[in-house]
Amino acid sequence: MTASHLLVPVPIPDRVAALIGSCIPPHILRAELDAACAAREVRRFRGPRLCAEDQADREQALSELARANKVLAAHHPRLPVRPGSTW
Repeated sequence: MTASHLLVPVPIPDRVAALIGSCIPPHILRAELDAACAAREVRRFRGPRLCAEDQADREQALSELARANKVLAAHHPRLPVRPGSTW
């Protein structure tokens, strides 16, 4: 029996990553990239007081994240990205 917290992350060679990527539909790969970028944007606009422009930008990033997550969740329920996740 292995414990997941004892596993060491191992880098994936580029050829293996390309092979994995070739098995995933292009719209899912695009949604994954869009979700990661939107989550990064959401994290950027954190703070107790945001100006109106920053609030609008954060809301835009949240809507893009929700749109991308909807596509990812339709493909597999564990794929959606959260703003606070390390993904």
